[in-house]
Amino acid sequence: MNNSFSFQEGNSESQDSEPPEPSPANRVDLTVDDGVIDVDASWLSHCTKKALVELAISGASVAIRVINDAVMAEMHVAHSNVEGTTDVLTFQHSTEGEPLSVDIAICADEALRQATVRGHSVNHELLLYIVHGILHCIGFDDHSKEEHKKMHKEEDRVLQAIGVGPVWGQSC
Repeated sequence: MNNSFSFQEGNSESQDSEPPEPSPANRVDLTVDDGVIDVDASWLSHCTKKALVELAISGASVAIRVINDAVMAEMHVAHSNVEGTTDVLTFQHSTEGEPLSVDIAICADEALRQATVRGHSVNHELLLYIVHGILHCIGFDDHSKEEHKKMHKEEDRVLQAIGVGPVWGQSC
């Protein structure tokens, strides 16, 4: 299975204007596909960098693509052999001992549905998906009930620590 995807569609919102981190800088490149609206790419990039620092990750390369249901459904089948859309797909390219290198696809349509149910912004929901993807890369999992609870608790801890506040636990 091919674990990469193209970030060539949409508008790139690389946030290289942020002040450098004291440790090796984390690079965050965020692309919003054409037709996806109400996404604050600058805020998401900035918060992603803050989350990486909070998780003591340095030298990371994180590429994020914000997509719609149709593109996510195609990717879900292609990479997971699962029909239908989903919230986030994570493709880790680094191995243990290397700086984190990951592509994360997040679905704006799913974020809108979940944000409406949970009573917060689409951007907060999208950030939750990004943090979720990063946590998968550093060893968190959500396949058992206990792992699920631990992972979502860590998501909210990170989001609170960077000044966003809980997103997952807000609805529990």
